[in-house]
Amino acid sequence: MKKWQIVIIAVLAVLLALSLLKDMLIKVSIEKGVEIVTGLKLDIRSLNVGVFRSAVSIKGLRIFNPPQFKDRIMADIPEIYVDYDLPAIFGGNIHLRDLRLDLKEFVVVKNAKGELNLNSLKVVSAKKEGVKPETKGARAPNIRIDNFELKIGKAFYKDYSARGGPSIREFDVNINERYTNITNPYAVVSIIVVKALANTAIAGLANIDINALGDTVMDSLSSSTKLSGTATKVAQNVLQVTTQQVPEAAKSTSESVGKAAGALGDIFKDITKSGGGK
Repeated sequence: MKKWQIVIIAVLAVLLALSLLKDMLIKVSIEKGVEIVTGLKLDIRSLNVGVFRSAVSIKGLRIFNPPQFKDRIMADIPEIYVDYDLPAIFGGNIHLRDLRLDLKEFVVVKNAKGELNLNSLKVVSAKKEGVKPETKGARAPNIRIDNFELKIGKAFYKDYSARGGPSIREFDVNINERYTNITNPYAVVSIIVVKALANTAIAGLANIDINALGDTVMDSLSSSTKLSGTATKVAQNVLQVTTQQVPEAAKSTSESVGKAAGALGDIFKDITKSGGGK
C-alpha cells in the first residue's frame, strides 16, 4: 500500500473517531443537562449530530418518574431538534438558535399515598419551597435560546389513590407554539408543564397551582406565537384500565453519567488542542 493511501486511511479513521467521540460527548452532556434541570432520570434512544451543520436530532427521549410511582414515564418526547452555536459552547456558554420539541405524552400521576410525580420536578418543588431551582442540587449552565417551538399532543392524569382501582383521564392538548429569547433553562420546563396542564382539568383534579408556576415564565407565555395545527378544543375521556407491571428503569446513576461526561470532555479537549497546534 502506498504512503498517500495510508495517510488518507489514517485521516479518515481519525475523523471517524472524532465524530463518534463528539456524538458520545453531546449525548452524555444532553442527558446530564436535562437531568440537572428536571431533577429526574432520562433515556435517549438515538442521537444524530450533523457533520457539516451545527444541528442535533434526538429521537426517543423519555423522562422517568421517581421509583415510588408505578408508571415509569412522565414525559414521552419522540423528537427534539437543536441548532446550536458551537463557538459559544467552546466559550463556556450554551447558545441554541433553535430548539424544537415534540412532546407526545405528558403524564401526571398521584400514587396510592397521594404523592404527585410533578412535585419531583425541580421547578415545582422549588416553587413550593419558595426558593430558586438553581439552589437545589447542581447548577444548570448558562443558556440562551433564540427560538423554542413546542408541540404537545396529549396529557394524562392517573390517580392510584382512589378506591376501586386507578382512575385515568386522557386530554387532547394539541398545541403548537413558539417562544423566543429564553435565558433560563428552568423556564423551558415551566413552559412545558404550564402549557400541558392549562387547557385540561388536571390542575383542578390534582390540586396544582399552575398560576404560581406560570408567574416565573409570564413574559415568555404572553409573547408566545401560535403555529399551524394549534387546537383549542379539549376532549376528555375517562379510561378504566388495569394496572400493569413495568420493568424498573435500571439506568446509570447521576454520578456515573457525570464522570463519563467529564472523562469524555477531557479527551475531547485534548484532541482539540492537539489538532489546533498542528
